[in-house]
Amino acid sequence: MPVSLMRFVDFLKTEGEGKPKGQRTRLHIIAAASVLLDEIEPADLLVSKVCAAASISNGTFYIYFKDRHVLFQELLQIFISFLQERMKASGEGENDRIKAATDAYFHLFKNHRGLMRCLLHHHLINNDVKTAFHRLNKEWIDRVVRAKVDEAMRLGKPAEPAELKRRAYALGGMVDQYLSNMFLSSDPDLLAVSTNDNQVIETLTEIWRRGMDL
Repeated sequence: MPVSLMRFVDFLKTEGEGKPKGQRTRLHIIAAASVLLDEIEPADLLVSKVCAAASISNGTFYIYFKDRHVLFQELLQIFISFLQERMKASGEGENDRIKAATDAYFHLFKNHRGLMRCLLHHHLINNDVKTAFHRLNKEWIDRVVRAKVDEAMRLGKPAEPAELKRRAYALGGMVDQYLSNMFLSSDPDLLAVSTNDNQVIETLTEIWRRGMDL
């Protein structure tokens, strides 16, 4: 299975294999909450709903989490690490790393709409999660910029890292906005021209290529 197609809930299940019962239960609760966030707003992520989804009692919930806010922030921390590892692996062994990374991010966004909504709406996350998310973005941007600087050296062209970094952040923001309008707000006009996932990925890849062209 391509790394980008693994769902977060399956990752959590795999993580729990062979672990003590307490750790498996904690991950099971986190998985249940992550699924709920595809259906409800973060403000509606109540302990009672999480317990019903996880088939546990309220008492069991409070053994592992102080309250729903602690669960929510821990869930996002783990999800960011999941994204980070999937994005790192996306370019391994690929000739066209830009397309591979765009393809991976597209499917990760598509398959985890509720969690991506939480990350992109920064008012929902605490400083620790925000820092982790910024670190994820920085790591990806730095990889893109290093690759373009190396390319410039091979071609004997001048390259200004600061300019490339500004472009990369701008392009990343554009892609996030496109996918948000497509998967979160369901813009009807955008959806009408985005019925083919492969075509959308090609378009977004071309935007990255042109925007980072030396």
